[in-house]
Amino acid sequence: MSGTSRLILVANRLPVSVDLGDGQVNIKASSGGLATGMRNLAKAEQTSWVGWPGAYPENDEQRVSLEKQLREHSATPVYLSSRDAERFYEGMSNSVIWPLFHYMVDRMPLLVSDYDDYRSVNERFADAVCAEAGEDDTIWIHDYHLLLLPGILRERLPRARIGFFLHIPFPSSEIFRLLPHREQLLRGMLGANLIGFHTYGFARHFADALLGTLGIEPELDRVDVDGRSVSIGVFPMGIDVQSFERLAESPELPERVAQLRQAQGVEQLLLGVDRLDYTKGLPRKLLAMELLLQRSPQYRGKVRLLQIAVPSREAVSEYKSLRQDVEQLVGRINGSSGSLHEAPIHYLYQPVTQAELVASYRAAEVMVVTPLRDGMNLVAKEYVAARTDGDGVLVLSELAGAASELGEALTVNPYDVESMALNLDRALSMPEAERRERMSALREKVRAHPVERWATSFVSTLEAGERGPEPRDLRLDSSELDRLATTLAEQAEVIFALDYDGTLVPIARNPELAVPDSGLTELLDMLAGMSGVRVCVVSGRAQASLAAWLGKLPIDLVAEHGVWSKRANEESWQCHIDPSALGWVSDARAILETYVERAPGAILEEKTAGLAWHYRNVDPYLGVHLARELRVHLVRHFAQLPVSILGGRKVIELRPQGLDKGSAARDSLSLFGTKAVIAAAGDDRTDEDLFAALPDGSISLCAGTLATRAAYRVSGPEQVRRFLRRFAETRTLPRG
Repeated sequence: MSGTSRLILVANRLPVSVDLGDGQVNIKASSGGLATGMRNLAKAEQTSWVGWPGAYPENDEQRVSLEKQLREHSATPVYLSSRDAERFYEGMSNSVIWPLFHYMVDRMPLLVSDYDDYRSVNERFADAVCAEAGEDDTIWIHDYHLLLLPGILRERLPRARIGFFLHIPFPSSEIFRLLPHREQLLRGMLGANLIGFHTYGFARHFADALLGTLGIEPELDRVDVDGRSVSIGVFPMGIDVQSFERLAESPELPERVAQLRQAQGVEQLLLGVDRLDYTKGLPRKLLAMELLLQRSPQYRGKVRLLQIAVPSREAVSEYKSLRQDVEQLVGRINGSSGSLHEAPIHYLYQPVTQAELVASYRAAEVMVVTPLRDGMNLVAKEYVAARTDGDGVLVLSELAGAASELGEALTVNPYDVESMALNLDRALSMPEAERRERMSALREKVRAHPVERWATSFVSTLEAGERGPEPRDLRLDSSELDRLATTLAEQAEVIFALDYDGTLVPIARNPELAVPDSGLTELLDMLAGMSGVRVCVVSGRAQASLAAWLGKLPIDLVAEHGVWSKRANEESWQCHIDPSALGWVSDARAILETYVERAPGAILEEKTAGLAWHYRNVDPYLGVHLARELRVHLVRHFAQLPVSILGGRKVIELRPQGLDKGSAARDSLSLFGTKAVIAAAGDDRTDEDLFAALPDGSISLCAGTLATRAAYRVSGPEQVRRFLRRFAETRTLPRG
């Protein structure tokens, strides 16, 4: 970062605990994973936090005192009233987004009514961020409470670097499509420059949701949206490894472990540490323990599960009910599988200190982490970090994000109670050599990716993103577009280089339907008839189509990206390639025909020197899948031949190598051989070649939302035509 820019961290909660009891203000730093990860980052960057302090001042005096102390922690509060907390936090965030993102659709309310409050709070977070940040600052937003915030900030700070990280799972597109307000939430996330996830699976689900919900087709790890390139990254979060290793090697630890082992009084101890939440799978874990004891009675009296349930959302009725269910289940299992002298499950409903936690990790032969769905689950990594003795077995849900990294754990399906019981047995009976081999590999991975590396990796990726010149957006300001046309009309000589599809006419579902209307042909004819004005349509269209539609007009035409060209008022077309170099076309046609058969709705467009496979009318998921497969197939098949394979807007095109719209305009028609001012307009990636070839002083318009090198952005054909009409109207006015 530059010396004057800052890193603004935005999260639902500030990294401090605030106590306003007895009219006093007491603040202490939190020890959560996010706060810890940012601590070392703050030493290298000028950072500040924006978030909810978790308390509401009772009066102005208390507010002043609180904000003064928060400034000492570089923190800015966003105050939430009890109503805000209920509707934003308990409502939309935790009653709608949380269960659906964890695949618990049945736990969503019948009526989703808190979206307006959710957006209102996101707006207030934006107010607080904008009061702190400028467009030169880097802003990093965290988690599902603030899905709309990146988009809101993008409107207010268009040039700012904005990152967003989702700490919970992103669901499959089929689950995500059930979410009310799904389009708004996705567009909110797309306000970021970089969107991060814990796993490749979550990133893939997000990309699928963009395609299925918004019709936006990502390319590998990026997507073009609203004229910007948004990166999609995978950043698995780690833990404060040194802190856990330090506690694990402390002089007090052996005595703590011995006391805990003695108190448990069993030969082997299994450990579970979970927040009491319905996503953590506690009932099934307990049933797996019961089944283990039923099938392997030799473990009775010798094995115990120490289950620590950390209190969570105690005021919510659903969590109260979950607590009752879990405690009743513990009582039933202890009653049926225990004895007068021992109970197979030791259940604690209370928070524990980090020192107590590390002692528990070291005392337990087996750690059981079996959430039904989890973004990462840092408890699994904490157990591994604490096992500096190199022993212990980790049983891990395959539906936790950590499973994608910790392959040496015993992974289980948390919904399969029988399989879990079998794996508990396997963990308890695992030979020491295998335990140590697995733990050694796990420790190497956890130590190599601490939380500090996660934080610095995300920020460095965000800051490394290109921040080049952006086009001036005229989509909502037609008056400036008119002024631009008026200024151009005052030039003595003007050349228009215009794309066709998506620029002069809307994209048609079938390419054959994109016939020019009378308004367009009259406009082009009028422009070409003006003194000092030259018009050229530079298109990827087949020569036959351009000849039929525009061939009678007094304009220059370039077809098939430069394979063919025709001067204004000339009948004959000139071909710029050697037909003998097109031997590859028959092979390509055979390949594309098979993909037309596999994709209902696909169209094969044949040109004199190329082919195009259109998939605009294909099911979006099938279309993208086959398009990626086809590109790989074509690249491999034609690797040694002079063939260019291009991806456009729902089309894959093959054409002779070395041809593009820029070289076509420059070489075929010598557009740039005069002192005329050139105005070019296009809408897709093939037009970027044309923009790149423009000399200084030219005007370039991008029609649509593609990331572009054009100087101006317009909404589409309607505004392009408006620009041309205003030019014509101004140029025909008598000079005064």
